[in-house]
Amino acid sequence: MRVRVAIMAAAASLAMAGPVWAKTPSAEARAYRQAHEGAIVTQLVDLARVPSVAAQPAGLHEAANMLADQLKRRGFVTRLLQGGEGAPKVVFGQLDTPGAKRTVTFYAHYDGQPVTPSQWASDPFVPVMRSGPLSTKPVDVDWKTAKAPLDPEWRLFGRGVSDDKASIVAFLAAFDALKAAGRKPSVNIRIFWEGEEEAGSPHLEALLKANAPLLASDLWLIGDGPVHQSRGRTVYFGARGMIGFDAMIYGPVRPVHDGHYGNWVPNPAALAASLIAEMRGEDGAIRIPGIAEKVRPLTEGERAAVAALPPVEAGLRKELEIGRSEASDGLTASTLRPALNIRGIRSGQVGAAANNAIPVDAEISIDFRLVPDLTPADVQRSTEDFLTAKGWTIVREAPDAAMRQAHPKIIKIEWEPGYPGLRTDMNLPVSRAVLKAVERSSGKPALSLPMMGGSVPIYLFEDVLKAPVIGLPIVNHDNSQHAPNENLRLQNLWDGIETYAALMADLDW
Repeated sequence: MRVRVAIMAAAASLAMAGPVWAKTPSAEARAYRQAHEGAIVTQLVDLARVPSVAAQPAGLHEAANMLADQLKRRGFVTRLLQGGEGAPKVVFGQLDTPGAKRTVTFYAHYDGQPVTPSQWASDPFVPVMRSGPLSTKPVDVDWKTAKAPLDPEWRLFGRGVSDDKASIVAFLAAFDALKAAGRKPSVNIRIFWEGEEEAGSPHLEALLKANAPLLASDLWLIGDGPVHQSRGRTVYFGARGMIGFDAMIYGPVRPVHDGHYGNWVPNPAALAASLIAEMRGEDGAIRIPGIAEKVRPLTEGERAAVAALPPVEAGLRKELEIGRSEASDGLTASTLRPALNIRGIRSGQVGAAANNAIPVDAEISIDFRLVPDLTPADVQRSTEDFLTAKGWTIVREAPDAAMRQAHPKIIKIEWEPGYPGLRTDMNLPVSRAVLKAVERSSGKPALSLPMMGGSVPIYLFEDVLKAPVIGLPIVNHDNSQHAPNENLRLQNLWDGIETYAALMADLDW
């Protein structure tokens, strides 16, 4: 009897003491967040108020200094790195933990897409909390005076709140939570917060090469992109590459009456439509030879990961109000193939401005999404070979009268810089360790995407620094990324804080 009483007393004493080892990092992060929701949202609002877009260098400078100060306050050794004259600064932070065997770099970007304020429901740089997405006709919410806990379905609207400042704030809140709980990171931490990702990261390669010893790491975690449409915690192991071009197709030198000259003068709008149909099937399949042949097949494990994802297509068709999807192999599988996307078409006029005339030209804008082992050079060469075989004369400058008369079909092409895709091996020890840490943070299996459908030049981290690269997205899939009324669902931020805490304090391989 005395032994039983002693054991019960000891157990009660331990429960009252609340030892750190009794809680997981994600549980500690959850408890901290529940006690500091207002402060965390305030931090995101303050950061989103800074207009850190390419058109406003002063905003980029302010954001970089603000973030460097945030890291210094938390004990990080901080530097501002620059890849070229006039380029936005990269915020670099370093924090080592005695005894840690691994070094992990947490990447995010603090710049955002440009805005057209008239297209927004409110000022894009004055964040507004609303009771839900705009499609539900939400009401504005005074979150500052609301009683805790805040409704997890509320959404914060503003440029950058989701892409990508949410990841930065989630990291900072997770770090604060671990510190408040007395838990040290299990890895040495490096921070790399970029300021020109939305501009294509033109200085990134030079910066990585110039600072390779400083940036040496065992893993790069990319805090960018949305989670799977089912809202489960997601890990992605790569991203598609990208290359695009703008093209001009020439018709008559001046508009001509389409009654007097239709069926005789070539119509550039019709030529553009025909060309698009020759390059791309109704199912989205690329019809240009030499592109699909370069694609690296999926492994058995990658195919199994796709098959294990929750089905979301029916819900998305309803959400987007579309009657069909192009691909028959499902959303995720379709994003693991190369894509040819029509970004825009312009020729003549429509509606009240339309006139009965054959237009003088047609413009098309196209981007290709690339997968391993398809390179930008492959796409450019195959596309131009295809056009030549179809009877097109390719030019780089506007043709003069002699050239216009000498060639039946002229197209001026201006290629953009491109970059390849990346797919990290999902069976690497580090890959399995990341998945396990994310799973422990939620108590559920993590959703594994072999590759994200969007494009970011993360191949450079592997190519230059020889480090594995894994994606750690946290934001909602319907966040209007790159579009007006960008938003962040609060529950996604809360989940992200727990996930970041797990990757800082519960990662081991």
